[in-house]
Amino acid sequence: MNTNPLLVLITLVFASGTAGTFAATPDTGRYQRIVVHADSLVGNLAGDSPDRQVSVYLPPAYAKDKKRRFPVLYLLHGFTDTDAKWFGIDGKHFVNVPKAVDAAFAKGVPEMIVVMPNALNAFGGSFYSNSVTVGDWETFITRTLVRRIDSSYRTLARPASRGLAGHSMGGYGTLRLGMKTPGVFGALYAMSPCCVGASLDRDSKMFDGALKVRAVAEIAGTDFMTKAMLATAAAWSPNPKNPPLYLELPFADGKLVPHVAVEQIANAPLAMLPQYIPALKSYRALAIDAGDKDGTITSDLELLHAMFDEYSIVHTFEIYDGNHLNRIDDRLTGNVLPFFGKNLVY
Repeated sequence: MNTNPLLVLITLVFASGTAGTFAATPDTGRYQRIVVHADSLVGNLAGDSPDRQVSVYLPPAYAKDKKRRFPVLYLLHGFTDTDAKWFGIDGKHFVNVPKAVDAAFAKGVPEMIVVMPNALNAFGGSFYSNSVTVGDWETFITRTLVRRIDSSYRTLARPASRGLAGHSMGGYGTLRLGMKTPGVFGALYAMSPCCVGASLDRDSKMFDGALKVRAVAEIAGTDFMTKAMLATAAAWSPNPKNPPLYLELPFADGKLVPHVAVEQIANAPLAMLPQYIPALKSYRALAIDAGDKDGTITSDLELLHAMFDEYSIVHTFEIYDGNHLNRIDDRLTGNVLPFFGKNLVY
């Protein structure tokens, strides 16, 4: 993937409230990385910092028209990922947000500010949930971050002018936050959302690696499946009385632990949805998509689409030719940005 020209002249300063800025050309936007303090993450048992780095893309017109205000698209990245990777400042990746956004604007999509917080934590990701173990990410995203962006930039500070989108774990976060916090965002777009399904039929072997981990410091060296099982447990079945990981796994000695399994299933969008019908119907627009080669994500999303139809939740649904990663860059340019350009209020 070619690097966006605006990334060449990067100078980053990492200090609370201080932005690192890329030089911008007349046809590209300006990138900044700021630090946002989150009271809701203070004291999390995983030991993660409550000071979170946040990538901010300011469109070309932001510098040209000092009186103009802009809609904001909040983007959520996936599990074990970071905002730095998505914005192209941490090597080549399957997506480059500035490049994708500039391409969308060049094709006529109305300009907007794009914001992505760094949600990488000790477990590889918080699933944008609220637990004593990982902290309250729901409040951080929907209140603290939104307020900070509205106070620091020329935004259109109203729900109808805010969008929320995410990929994989971020797609899950989009659905979760969209259901639980209506009135913050005006439109939602979940890209290949993970963890949508709700089932007790799980393979105990998936948890073999997780059951062997004895310290938070060991997590970074484990495989993806082990990280995922620990991270979802930290988010959805936390236990402040069970150190050192402060979580409970749904299997022990090869047997299902029913109360833990139920706690985790309760956080699946397919299980949550019937409780949040009015919330989902309150959005100006809602979209979900996935590649046709994305395994259970594809089949789970088809079930979610069917439930949306059953409850008469107006939405856009697409299964496209692709897998979990190979077309996300193009989808941002050709689908996600145009969706918000059409459905956010300017």
